[in-house]
Amino acid sequence: MATNPVSNTQSHLNKTANKVGFISLGCPKALVDSERILTQLRTEGYDIVPTYEDADIVVVNTCGFIDAAKQESLEAIGEALNENGKVIVTGCLGAQENDIREIHPGVLSVSGPAQYEQVLTAVHEHLPPKSEHDPFVDLVPPQGIKLTPRHYAYLKISEGCNHKCSFCIIPSMRGKLVSRPVGQVLDEAERLVKAGTKELLVVSQDTSAYGVDKKYAMDFWQGQPVKTRMKDMCEALGQLENVWVRLHYVYPYPHVDDIIPLMAEGKILPYLDIPFQHASPRILKLMKRPGDINNVLERIQKWRDICPDITIRSTFIVGFPGETEEEFQELLDFLEVAQLDRVGCFKYSPVEGASANELPAPVPEKVKEERLARFMAVQEAISAKKLQQKVGKIMTVLVDELYEDCALARSSADAPEIDGKVIIDEGFENLKEGQFVEVTIEAADQHDLFASVNS
Repeated sequence: MATNPVSNTQSHLNKTANKVGFISLGCPKALVDSERILTQLRTEGYDIVPTYEDADIVVVNTCGFIDAAKQESLEAIGEALNENGKVIVTGCLGAQENDIREIHPGVLSVSGPAQYEQVLTAVHEHLPPKSEHDPFVDLVPPQGIKLTPRHYAYLKISEGCNHKCSFCIIPSMRGKLVSRPVGQVLDEAERLVKAGTKELLVVSQDTSAYGVDKKYAMDFWQGQPVKTRMKDMCEALGQLENVWVRLHYVYPYPHVDDIIPLMAEGKILPYLDIPFQHASPRILKLMKRPGDINNVLERIQKWRDICPDITIRSTFIVGFPGETEEEFQELLDFLEVAQLDRVGCFKYSPVEGASANELPAPVPEKVKEERLARFMAVQEAISAKKLQQKVGKIMTVLVDELYEDCALARSSADAPEIDGKVIIDEGFENLKEGQFVEVTIEAADQHDLFASVNS
């Protein structure tokens, strides 16, 4: 299939059960949607299979954030139709049903992001569950079906977003912010940890805004009152033992400052994923993003004063409509001063329905490419220098994968899929996936660290 994350869900295959193939595309938030659908399907007696030929029907959870993602989703739908013929489409691209049906009129059903009931209804209609299913025998684990390795899991705390960033159409796809009750979030986190999860990755469209829509309503967890608010949620998650808690997609509200002491105290990982997007005040205004870069630099220094070990990850866009060479240079200057630990960068890509498409002075594709290369050259030099400073240090890392000649692990500074690795090439023979181990950093390059296990 187009993706193969479903292979670890096959532990209870039943030859008589109806079988569903599942393709999950896009971001971790979409992955959580896929996990929820898969868990319900397994609860109802369906088996999840990793190949088209074994499937009675295929569900494709799409992404439609940028044109490249939209194209990938359309290709995945086409492949599933060609290989299987019975296809149900859901996810972000599902919000543009006409675009899908224009190219693939044979799909059985189309639904938008987080529309779980519509997906299940479509599966029931075209592949009714077998009557002999026994929920007391065909068990589903308490933590549900997960598409990540057992030792880490994404914990989605809300749906939607209230921002109106000019380059983004997520609010039109996923709607306005809807926060989950904090007791529900913490109960899920506790179940995951009891099932062996060693790292919880907190995700949403805007983690900082968690609870705003509920006016920070009081809820309960383990018999204690907890407010539906980011800081209170983080404090509660910090009570869970032997698990890393990592925050993603944090919008730079002032109250983010309140989370940094929790990192310094070791309650949650000293890691902040906060997309700044640009450094030019004018471009940020056009993006409809916060624009006080001097304030951002002051806050970064304050965070480092409180928590010297903090890792700051961010993402940026180059080639935004109207971006001049001088404004791009402002972005490079910001990188040099901010010295961020982990950075991703994207060329601006027009997205159908985004207001930024109407802005004047689009940047030529060749200039975008050149600016992206210059941006990455500056950041790679910063990254190489910062990683070199870790050589000789002792770190606790989490083992992800084992190979004949090494083990791949991650430190507190490394989120799965998007950051670097700690490559353990000495003393790794007796390690296990999902194990915390202490290592000494022996060498570094621009992205990864190389380590040996401490005896």
